[in-house]
Amino acid sequence: MIRTDLALEMHGRLEKQGSKLHGIYVQKESMEHGIQVTNVVIETENAAKSMGKPKGHYVTIEFGKFIEKAYQEQITEMLIKKIKALLPPTYEKDSFSMDMEGEAEISVLVVGLGNRQMEADSLGPRTIDKIMMTRHIKKEFGKYAFSSEDIRSVSGIATGVLTDTGMEAGEIVSGIVKETMPDLVLVIDALAGKSTKRIGKTIQLTDTGIIPGSGVGMHRKLINKKTLGVPVLVLGVPTLVDTGDGFYLIPKNLPEMMEVISTIFANAINRVFGGIR
Repeated sequence: MIRTDLALEMHGRLEKQGSKLHGIYVQKESMEHGIQVTNVVIETENAAKSMGKPKGHYVTIEFGKFIEKAYQEQITEMLIKKIKALLPPTYEKDSFSMDMEGEAEISVLVVGLGNRQMEADSLGPRTIDKIMMTRHIKKEFGKYAFSSEDIRSVSGIATGVLTDTGMEAGEIVSGIVKETMPDLVLVIDALAGKSTKRIGKTIQLTDTGIIPGSGVGMHRKLINKKTLGVPVLVLGVPTLVDTGDGFYLIPKNLPEMMEVISTIFANAINRVFGGIR
């Protein structure tokens, strides 16, 4: 079977097979600036088993063509809107840990999964390189180090891969969460799809967590709310297609594509959590 990390593709596959799709809710939003947004909600355990995906929300943003520069801002704005919509209901000022001055301090850990040396797997590390990290500054100088009170405590890590570190990404993230106690973990990863038309042109955002390497058949330690004890959002784009016979397809313009997508991801994250307008 050809693997896909996209809930929208899996739902389409089940529909074509004539499967009964009880417990799966799908809603398409109106298209803006050529952007199609589809919400897939898996509500029951039986539906999750049918889909091969955990229960939760899956937001898919499709833009159908490679992103021209003038088009990037519209996609960034849409991604910002959807990240905010998937933030936990408790993402309110008085629900987070208190700093030394007795004020709420919201902290976010951004995790970049993948291999920096492999273009198709470098989305996570590329995005981490472009995110404004603030945790160390806020710990040293407090909230007065920045002009805006909207700036959260943001930290980040590019986990590398098992062959380089000897540790699974899930183990690394779990240790960091225990030490730094973030209120939210946001994971960035390259995904696998089943259609070449989606490579670099479809964003998936979910609150279900992730199994690193699952898109290419390498199942590792889960990264989700149950394993970490904090809410987890996952943001990704398909960068390759599994042909089903041991080969993967990638586009010729993948380096350019990864640069654009990682910039959109970083800009959206910086504007949601870093107070950047």
